[in-house]
Amino acid sequence: MESSTKEEDNLNVEGYNTNNIKKARLNSTLAALLDDPILSDVPKKPSLPDVDTLISLELGSAMRVSVLKLDGTSFDVAVMNTASVKDLKLAIKQKVNEMEQSKMGHRHISWKHVWANFCLSYHNEKLLDDKAALEGFGVRNNSKVQFVHYVVSKNKGGHSKRRKHRFFHGLNKRA
Repeated sequence: MESSTKEEDNLNVEGYNTNNIKKARLNSTLAALLDDPILSDVPKKPSLPDVDTLISLELGSAMRVSVLKLDGTSFDVAVMNTASVKDLKLAIKQKVNEMEQSKMGHRHISWKHVWANFCLSYHNEKLLDDKAALEGFGVRNNSKVQFVHYVVSKNKGGHSKRRKHRFFHGLNKRA
């Protein structure tokens, strides 16, 4: 019985080593593929939707959109031809987070703040409706959209004072 447990241990150790060797070969092959200039647009840790979008881009059912930042730099994102403004925003968020992660490690960006103060624009038309299709704005393959300042007015011409102050202010006038 002791010899059978030693054989099982040897198989487990050999199997473990075999699995490690296979993983190492796979990782080295994957690293070599990702370093290939042809695959330069593939993210370092690609997800299935990322790869699917890139395949669709090659087949013509997706488009590459350049995003111009306020500092004058730009980057490209790939979205499906049927994408909405929200899909474009999600692609921008993923791309920016990926770029920040590779440059500076973990850095939190408040996207709620970004979209509250800035919006995307294509040919001076603001892309405000998240449900609207990009095709409706004329966005096509190799189009350029840009970030522009955008301030949402909550009151739309109303007073910005709090109600409590207006209430007491009105009492003082009557007295």
